[in-house]
Amino acid sequence: MIRVQQLHRTVGNARRARGLTQAELAGKSGLSRTTINQLENGVCLDIGLNKMQNVLRFLGLELHVRPAQRSRRPNYVRMACAAASAGYREHLTESELLRALATGRIPSGRRPHLRMLLREAPIPLLKGLLVDVGAFAQPPRIAQNLCGIAERLGGFRRVQAWLRRA
Repeated sequence: MIRVQQLHRTVGNARRARGLTQAELAGKSGLSRTTINQLENGVCLDIGLNKMQNVLRFLGLELHVRPAQRSRRPNYVRMACAAASAGYREHLTESELLRALATGRIPSGRRPHLRMLLREAPIPLLKGLLVDVGAFAQPPRIAQNLCGIAERLGGFRRVQAWLRRA
């Protein structure tokens, strides 16, 4: 059984196993080559279910849903969003945070939120965040993107020093 976090690897492996290029898969599934590339690299975080099913169908794969198992592990993405949004009327959403960490780009109007996260969040929360987001994309890339965001927002040497050691 494949978890959602592993889906991008599965799509890339299945495409290569069938001898398809990204452009060929894109044409057959009705998506752009860029979207297929982002999907395979784990940075296309909000692809719709119908689009995903089209991709999977052309790769000979199916998507199945089953009851979730209760996790006792904290949701670090949700915790980070709450920490980043403390004191702000508008909240940083999980998808905004995931996209920022996957791409290294700061969402419009969310600089204060990310600054708050980097200034106030304990390092264990940031470590858990990297683990959670690393399930969707390559952990070194996520750490590199977070370090770049920290640099653009004013340094945050404690975060940068920790990320360089991590």
